[in-house]
Amino acid sequence: MGKLQEFEITFDKSKVVYSPGDSISGTVTVKLGQPLPCKAIKVNCNGFCGITNKVNDIAWTVEEQYFNSTVSVADKGTLKQGEHKFPFKFLIPATAPTSFEGNYGRIIYRVRAFIDTPRFAKDYSIEKPFYLLSPLNLNEVPDIWGICSSAVTQQFTYMLVKTGTVVLKAQTDMKGYTPGQIIQVTANIHNQSGKTTGNMAASLMQRVTYETKKPTHDVRTIAEVEGGVVKAGKEIEWKEQIIIPPLPQSSLAGCDLIKIEYFVKVSLKSPDVMLTLPIHIGNVSLDSKLHPSKKAAHSSSAAAEDTPASAPTSDTSTSAAAPAPTSCPAPKPAPRPTPRPRMSSHISPSAPPAEYHGGAEGGTPMNDGFVNKRQSQLVSPNAFSYAPGLFFPQNQQPNTSGTVPTGSTGITAPYCPGNSASSAPAPFILPPDYGTSAYPQEAPPSYDESCNT
Repeated sequence: MGKLQEFEITFDKSKVVYSPGDSISGTVTVKLGQPLPCKAIKVNCNGFCGITNKVNDIAWTVEEQYFNSTVSVADKGTLKQGEHKFPFKFLIPATAPTSFEGNYGRIIYRVRAFIDTPRFAKDYSIEKPFYLLSPLNLNEVPDIWGICSSAVTQQFTYMLVKTGTVVLKAQTDMKGYTPGQIIQVTANIHNQSGKTTGNMAASLMQRVTYETKKPTHDVRTIAEVEGGVVKAGKEIEWKEQIIIPPLPQSSLAGCDLIKIEYFVKVSLKSPDVMLTLPIHIGNVSLDSKLHPSKKAAHSSSAAAEDTPASAPTSDTSTSAAAPAPTSCPAPKPAPRPTPRPRMSSHISPSAPPAEYHGGAEGGTPMNDGFVNKRQSQLVSPNAFSYAPGLFFPQNQQPNTSGTVPTGSTGITAPYCPGNSASSAPAPFILPPDYGTSAYPQEAPPSYDESCNT
């Protein structure tokens, strides 16, 4: 390289993924074989979004800048032969969106260094990218709880003159997922025609919209599972699973030029029947403890615990305060059996056993023995955009035991039962009040007398 033998940017602790609001620091290293006159050495940190009309082009037609900071680390002078190090530090704005790289646009963050030399001399520059991850907490997304379902009825013509109808209903077990989780897809197909349908399929789709004068929509199939056919006049229920690979999050908060959406497409090859189920993909998975109905049930149970139960009325204190007789009582007959408590005709229902739980939200249990299922999940290796910080856990296990991850790493935790609210405690049934009896001065009534009362 002549005079300049080394020109390099390094980040402290070799860190390359940051969060909004973090500070990024590092060192610019310059190694010279001989003295180099310069006017200044500057370091720049910037972040922006660029949109183009051509695939994988960097001639941006629309740009959006998030921040652009420059600091001078060396003034005018001559750098001596040898190695020189210049530290730098920048603050990343808290509103900067997550990094993204797509076919028609990118959100880019980088640090650049410049050696500005005197006139007619060669200038030197270098840059190093870094990535920003602003985690999307699915628990904060509006209307995220519950299942996502849809239905469609399609009429079609076959054999030129005959007509038939196919009714397709489908649902997903949740509306929000994180990479590594599994989408449980349930479809009900009723073939009301005399013709056998084509294979059924469920696909995880990504749609990226690039906002320009004429918006560009990039729709891609991320993963697909395929099942069998539905014979004429038959109705079946098809259940499948789609595991979510590392993907960019659904929302790029702070970016106005790129919009990312995900949905599950359930379709038949023939006739042409299709429906879509919108979902969200984030970095922090749904926590069943934060479900609105669970929170309401928890608050109501806490209020019930704070309210003391009303103690049954008793004349124990009255009888204890009564003066003791001064003379020995007269001999009394042997005591009769204690009467049975009189039961009210309106019996309060009791709560169900503690081990009982109603059907979990999302339909009937999974049945993987469907004979028409022929093909496992297919994932396109070129269907992913870069998403920093997203990866598969090393020991990923299929989510078939009713567990859901509780964090972006895909670690699973026991799934809380899907009951929307805990059963209300049964009201107290007070025991019979024997305080009005004069026993032992007077014997209690007999069993027959108590029944006839």
